[in-house]
Amino acid sequence: MQTKPLDALRLWWRDISYSNSQRKALLIVAVSAIVVSALFIFKPHPFRVSEPVIQTSNVPAIVQPPMIYVDVTGEVLKPGVFQLPPNSRVIDAVKAAGGQSKFADLSTINLARIVKDGEQIYVDRKFSGGSGFRNSNSRANSIININRANAKELESLPGIGPVLAARIVEYRKINGPFTSVDDLKKVPGVGGSKLAKFKEKISV
Repeated sequence: MQTKPLDALRLWWRDISYSNSQRKALLIVAVSAIVVSALFIFKPHPFRVSEPVIQTSNVPAIVQPPMIYVDVTGEVLKPGVFQLPPNSRVIDAVKAAGGQSKFADLSTINLARIVKDGEQIYVDRKFSGGSGFRNSNSRANSIININRANAKELESLPGIGPVLAARIVEYRKINGPFTSVDDLKKVPGVGGSKLAKFKEKISV
């Protein structure tokens, strides 16, 4: 007859040559080992809570370019110094000054040109009469402002004819006002010797 495992365990326990106290101690050790193993196996494992990842933006801050200051004078309704955004054009400066007056001659300036910081924009007055000169330059010996003079006024200078006068006005429209009288030498056809003939009669 085949012995069952439980009966075999009982026989083994009975045949152990230990005293009752030793058997109790052995039983306590075995039970303790089973309990400790069970606690270790079934103990819930602690889990780590992941901290939220804070993403920092790598987009650089947009720096606004500084405003520019432009002096608008001449035939405008409200002459003065005005603050304009960068890359503003002459037409924007004229509008900031209230627009042109009814006597303004806008043909002498390039309204589409981008203005520079610290620039002065002069809006000419329409000339009338036989001479074609503004009152400020009506005399033969008056100083002519090359940033304000129209082609007719420039023709009054020695050695400046209609073609060269038109070049000076066109250069001024494209490049802005002259910063010195020597800048006239940048205009094709105006050399040092020609400029010397009328240098004392002009200003900026």
